[in-house]
Amino acid sequence: MDTVVEKKPGTKKKSAASAYGKEQYLFWYELMLRIRRFEERALMMYGQQKIRGFCHVYIGQEAVSAGLESALIPGDGIVTAYRQHGIALGRGVSCRAAMAELYGKETGIVKGKGGSMHFFYAANKYFGGNGIVGAQIPIGTGIAFAEKYKGTNNLCVTMFGDGAARQGALYESFNMAMTWKLPVLYICENNGYAMGTSVERTSNVEEMWKIGLSFEMPSKSVDGMDPAAVHEAIQEAAAHIRAGHGPYYLEIKTYRYKGHSVSDPAKYRSKDEVQQYMDLDPIKTVEDLVLSKKLASEAEIQAIKDRIKEEIDDAVQFAENSAYPDGKELFTDNYIQADYPYITD
Repeated sequence: MDTVVEKKPGTKKKSAASAYGKEQYLFWYELMLRIRRFEERALMMYGQQKIRGFCHVYIGQEAVSAGLESALIPGDGIVTAYRQHGIALGRGVSCRAAMAELYGKETGIVKGKGGSMHFFYAANKYFGGNGIVGAQIPIGTGIAFAEKYKGTNNLCVTMFGDGAARQGALYESFNMAMTWKLPVLYICENNGYAMGTSVERTSNVEEMWKIGLSFEMPSKSVDGMDPAAVHEAIQEAAAHIRAGHGPYYLEIKTYRYKGHSVSDPAKYRSKDEVQQYMDLDPIKTVEDLVLSKKLASEAEIQAIKDRIKEEIDDAVQFAENSAYPDGKELFTDNYIQADYPYITD
């Protein structure tokens, strides 16, 4: 068993969101709460064996999705890793389509064929979660190359975890992106553990933003428990990229409250460590801030909670009532050449 590693969370501080108004606060709050409640219900339905296979929930990391979405423009793309339900919901994937996908139903966002790790939503330029560690990094770099080739003002956000930062594809992509000044924003969601192994046990470089320095890529660390801090860092990075200066790299320090996946009891972390980060819960922090500054009433906050509960209840019912894909769907949405000489009846 892995040795328990004590990590040191940042101290609770005044949120950078104090500079923002009611509309922005409530956007962050509602999106984070929707992700949290969706993921909690997904865990429940997995326990009832309604959801099968791998399932990696985003509980604790919601501020990353919230700050990301408020800082981007509609034409920007996102590609990320397999802990991706929260990013997909932020991109506009409905709770119905997301839950049905987890159920493996034909009404899912990719017709029940992708499951937890492979959502995809072309309409909103969400290029998917990816089940292969680090494989999305060159994909996102290639999407950014296409944007530059077409002469757009768009960028591609390419997200990965601290474990994927060890993959060779990252270094190849960073080199190519800087050489060609591609419009790509690299984001490492550093939640401290690659599956069950801490950053401290896998690298001599624990401040992961420093990886970008060897490529002379602008790089910085961000508080991932604060949606405003994420928002501001991404706005700054996006302005740099849109000005034609090439890629930017952010290490967003966050934390997952649950195990790596539903089968992980997370015994490599102490209860005290988890509690320290739960004390920094971005949803509770924003709710407290909104109420203390009287930007919204308790009744307004409760209305948001009630609406999201109804939305999640409806999503589960929708997934329950949807049909499984027809068997013929095995042969659709695949790239095959019918006259390939080695395909036999």
